[in-house]
Amino acid sequence: MKHTARLEGTHLVARPARPSAARAHRRAVRWTVIGVVTLFVAVVIGLFAGAVRISPVGIIGWMLGGGSLTEQQKAIVAELRLPRVVLAGLVGAALSVSGCAYQAAFRNPLADPYLLGSAAGAGLGATMVIVLGVADAPLALPAAAFLGALGGVGLAYAMASTRAAGRTSTSLLLGGVAVASFLTALQTYVQQRNTDDLRAVYAFILGRLGTSGWHEVWLALPWVALACAVLLASRRLLEVLSLGDLEAASLGAHVTRDRAIVVIAASLATAAAVAVAGLIGFVGLIVPHAIRMATGASNRLVVGLSIVFGAAFLILCDVLARTVVAPGELPIGVITALIGAPFFALVLRRSGGAR
Repeated sequence: MKHTARLEGTHLVARPARPSAARAHRRAVRWTVIGVVTLFVAVVIGLFAGAVRISPVGIIGWMLGGGSLTEQQKAIVAELRLPRVVLAGLVGAALSVSGCAYQAAFRNPLADPYLLGSAAGAGLGATMVIVLGVADAPLALPAAAFLGALGGVGLAYAMASTRAAGRTSTSLLLGGVAVASFLTALQTYVQQRNTDDLRAVYAFILGRLGTSGWHEVWLALPWVALACAVLLASRRLLEVLSLGDLEAASLGAHVTRDRAIVVIAASLATAAAVAVAGLIGFVGLIVPHAIRMATGASNRLVVGLSIVFGAAFLILCDVLARTVVAPGELPIGVITALIGAPFFALVLRRSGGAR
């Protein structure tokens, strides 16, 4: 980093050059504006797409408190399309910022929100509710998936917190792999014993937003908002953790405690997202990687941008899911996988060419 010098009394004091800080500030402002505009456009497209044609101008006017929509169009937008768009935004933001947090906390660019067994736990919880025949009870499926996801992460943490494991990031990752494998095996066993329910189970596993309403939004909103607030407040902490355990400790960080705060917040956001939308892959990998490739920024900027761009990304993926084979609908997890696989092929190719 370039430095300038100024005279204070009889001492020459070095300080960071102002132009560098100014450029970083301008970059943060520019990408924040781009993210907000992108999210706004995604919301308008999400409200516009559907079997009933509604003017984008009318939708924008309605969003701003005016517009010329008919009562029927207002009902379609407010009661059918808006809750789905809001839920897609919440889930996208939760998965994206969780992936960013995991990647920084574990110094692993391939870390994703389902790393510590949350996906396997949610899948097992949802499967048990479905095969027991109580999935139609109010909030039974999201509650089971939420508790299962938190249970999976809790088991991984308990396994990694033994004295023999040493409580390192490596032991936590290995604990997550072991727990995920065990819970997935249990889920597979339950599915094989109840083959009549496979369709409902796979509908959850592939992700679903088609049956969402305002009650799912209100269920996920407080948990996602709390987790995002904690991770936004932990941006500098993530920057320190990304340096490695020894370097972070030398800078005064309490590595075990600080990583626990980040992982718990990210896991809470992931559990809330899985509970209301099922298992939607690649979001927590694609969005943070794409932001870093575009901005070259540190975690202090990427965390906030991940929330905004993650919300916009999943809203647009949901638009594709419900329009590509209209009047039918694809599982949203299929869309994110179709985008995610080529994206990572491109990343690997660029990485290989850079060596």
